[in-house]
Amino acid sequence: MERNLTSGSVFKNMVAFSVPYLLSYFLQTLYGMADLFMVGQFNGVDHITAVSIGSQVMHMLTVMIVGLAMGSTVTIGKAIGAKEHKQALTAVYNTVTLFMGVSVVCTAMLLFLVEPITAIMSTPSESVSSTKAYLTICFTGIPFITAYNIISAVFRGLGDSKSPMYFIGVACVINVALDYLFIGLFHLGATGAALGTVLSQTVSVVTALLVICGRKAGLSLKKEYLKPKRTVMGQILKIGIPVALQDGFIQIAFIVITVIANRRGLKDAAAVGIVEKIIGVVFLVPSTMLSTVSALSAQNIGAGKHERAVGTLRYGIFITVCYGLIVSAVVKGTGSGMVGLFTKDAEVIRLGTQYLRGYIWDCIFAGIHFSFSGYFCAYGLSGISFLHNVLSILCVRIPGAYLTSSYFSDTLFPMGLAVSGGSLLSVLICVIAFFWMKSNGKTNGG
Repeated sequence: MERNLTSGSVFKNMVAFSVPYLLSYFLQTLYGMADLFMVGQFNGVDHITAVSIGSQVMHMLTVMIVGLAMGSTVTIGKAIGAKEHKQALTAVYNTVTLFMGVSVVCTAMLLFLVEPITAIMSTPSESVSSTKAYLTICFTGIPFITAYNIISAVFRGLGDSKSPMYFIGVACVINVALDYLFIGLFHLGATGAALGTVLSQTVSVVTALLVICGRKAGLSLKKEYLKPKRTVMGQILKIGIPVALQDGFIQIAFIVITVIANRRGLKDAAAVGIVEKIIGVVFLVPSTMLSTVSALSAQNIGAGKHERAVGTLRYGIFITVCYGLIVSAVVKGTGSGMVGLFTKDAEVIRLGTQYLRGYIWDCIFAGIHFSFSGYFCAYGLSGISFLHNVLSILCVRIPGAYLTSSYFSDTLFPMGLAVSGGSLLSVLICVIAFFWMKSNGKTNGG
């Protein structure tokens, strides 16, 4: 299961690691896409809006869990690179102890907050009951969502990105089948979408545990590993908390944008919700590069090979920029067709196409700052990533979305551009931070 990423071609290692991770991300994104697609085929705009709002809240929680787990991936990766296997095992099992506690607390707290969350989202009145049902069911499944993501983080820290792909593949197939059963045959709408998601994620976790036990994946268990170690948990949290907070703020920014769209009316809300699902697929490569750069750089930094870490960053930026340019060109010509996959409502298609054509430029800029963020996290400097994301949100994304919504009431195109502008600011801050690291000896172990 363990894979050494500190030797051989940097580019080949990136491809070997990132392709399975990309497929995992695609399959995970397919969850929400399948829910929204199936609801759109069998239900009206009210259920589409409920699923888009509810899944956006769940996406925020999930990315915060993944962000916190970044601390585990980096900590384990550095230990593997330095060939400190006992330290790696301690980090693995301390991760389990930490995250299971977090998931139980989050589940209890969020179940009491279903109504306030629905209200904060400015959910249209037609979709309130369906949104509450969706959130209640999904919140109940948080322990399983957490379990899948920490298992994936551990495997990736060990250099194995294939196993998580297989686990999520099982869940995705089951989710699609359950969506058809609950939404298509039983006509449960948003409730059916939530049930399918939670049940399929549960099967994914059970499958992962069976595989780990069956192949004895090098994760020998001793009581001393499960005992919380202040230094290990401190390192995980030092890296993971800023990333989790930054991811949370990013999602809050998008929720604020959703609220702004919701206040414009039901069709604007549905259009923005659909585009967010499309963007989830389009952003698979940039998001993959964040974790790929982080995991590979962590192992190389642990082995003292700092130039290889810089090389990983360069390849990450190159790949994401090329991808972003291609995708932007494709979306310009096919945007309405993409939105039309999820609804037959002509006005929703018109508004969604406008929003998508403004938003798509973010793919280029986000790819660059995602790569930088992965690099900063590998050095334990996740605070830089937190800083540039918060500044982009407070200075550009939220005020930009509010102003463009106020002054351009008949189009969503300027709101999409406001999102892209936030990422452009992040890129500028990342470049400055990188040269600061270089001048202060941070990129060579200094």
